[in-house]
Amino acid sequence: MTLKTRWYENDSRFIPGHYQPASLIDLALSRDIDSHRLLRGTGLFHEDILAGQTRLSPQQFLGLIGNSRRLLDADDSSFLFGQRLLPGHYGAASHALRHAQNLHQALDTLVQQQALLSPLASPRLLLDDRHAYFYWLDSCGAGEQWRFLLEASMTSLVAMSQWLSGQRLPWECSFSHAEPRYVEQYWVHLSEHTQFKRPMDLMRIPREFLTQPWPNASATAGQVARQEALGQLEHLGFASSFLDCVYRYLQAQVRQAPSLEQTAQAFGMSPATLKRKLHKHDSGFQQQADLVRKHVALYLYRIKGLSNEEVAEYLSFNDAANFRRSFKRWTGSTPKLIRQLFSAG
Repeated sequence: MTLKTRWYENDSRFIPGHYQPASLIDLALSRDIDSHRLLRGTGLFHEDILAGQTRLSPQQFLGLIGNSRRLLDADDSSFLFGQRLLPGHYGAASHALRHAQNLHQALDTLVQQQALLSPLASPRLLLDDRHAYFYWLDSCGAGEQWRFLLEASMTSLVAMSQWLSGQRLPWECSFSHAEPRYVEQYWVHLSEHTQFKRPMDLMRIPREFLTQPWPNASATAGQVARQEALGQLEHLGFASSFLDCVYRYLQAQVRQAPSLEQTAQAFGMSPATLKRKLHKHDSGFQQQADLVRKHVALYLYRIKGLSNEEVAEYLSFNDAANFRRSFKRWTGSTPKLIRQLFSAG
């Protein structure tokens, strides 16, 4: 069966230059960075962005991020960029965020309006009995710009939820990379309880904060804005990236462990075309399959509380030793260490 879906790719020009890219440009200009140097190699001109008609591809946006990192050369750049991102000034999607009734509605809006609000990083929400978990997937092959995007994305959510709720919410942030030399930026902009070298990059908050009402929100304005934003997505013709669609397909079929050939058939393309598209997005089929199985395994351990044997069986591993080797390749840790980590948490 062929999937009936449309997606954007890293060369699709649909990101308004005066939306998220403008926030980064303004940050660089505020630190006396020359606009010509900032936009060099991106095919963009500041005058066109000011005119409000320019549309960037994710590739161009990532080029802008790379230039900004190099020219700003400051530890706080990603965090300051993140503080400017949400709710943002991105039309109806931003209005929908601005008038979210509570944190849960805001998170749902971020997920549903991802192409408009977070085109380079696709957000995901998971719930268990006690906590909400929020994490992002690389939508377009960010490569060496991914940590910058991750720091900015987490900061944007912390800053927005504090502003709209009127209080600093008890977010807990964890990162898979080692503690950086500029760790104080994480403490200031995220939380002093930020952890590193964890199995996954994610944020966590107690569930009771999801439904606490936010002041100054208009239910009517929010509903109209959400409807208008959905109309904008329909006009775009897509709501997700190619990598997001591959991830969702592999996640839905994780127990069958589809092959490259089966996945290509589902997307209505040849295996060679699928491999070429994944390579274009700085990824590969095995990389995507392993990412999905890693996330599903962590979900089954942390949220469902399954045993090693149950997780291995769910993921169709007949040999426990083979599962342990694969799991260590995905996460850098053994299943036993991960379970101990979750128990301690």
